[in-house]
Amino acid sequence: MIRVEAADVPDDRALKTPDRLRRRASRLLSQLTMRSDRLITEGLARANARKWHYAVLASLQEYGPGSQAELSRRSGIYRSDMVGVLNELAERDLVERAPDPDDRRRNIITISARGRRSLPRLDKVLDDLHDELLAPLSPAERDQLVQLLTRLLDHHTRTS
Repeated sequence: MIRVEAADVPDDRALKTPDRLRRRASRLLSQLTMRSDRLITEGLARANARKWHYAVLASLQEYGPGSQAELSRRSGIYRSDMVGVLNELAERDLVERAPDPDDRRRNIITISARGRRSLPRLDKVLDDLHDELLAPLSPAERDQLVQLLTRLLDHHTRTS
């Protein structure tokens, strides 16, 4: 499923990437991110979903209804893209929009019953994709990797 760049793998399947590059965490993270994104995007597409659909549904399930601006902050989706994502979810009856009683100019978005039923199916799809992505790691190593990545992301999110 994950393709390696042609420049990285010669005919004998031995990696040609210079050691200097293979020791750079930034490059390794970048390369893995590209492969991970492709794997997740293609896997969710087979389930007729996108990663932003999952992010919005997960946010609504965990934190409850919210405005488009709140959902943008919670999920990391740009405000300008949120309308399109919500339109797709609403067309599939996965979310419901209702006018905010405190401010009729904005909508409050709620996960629908169908959205709540879809979320565990998407969890399973992502669990399987993560198993594929992290196949070389033991369960303990997977947990450690997630903890380390979370710590790095939290640090850089606070300082930016």
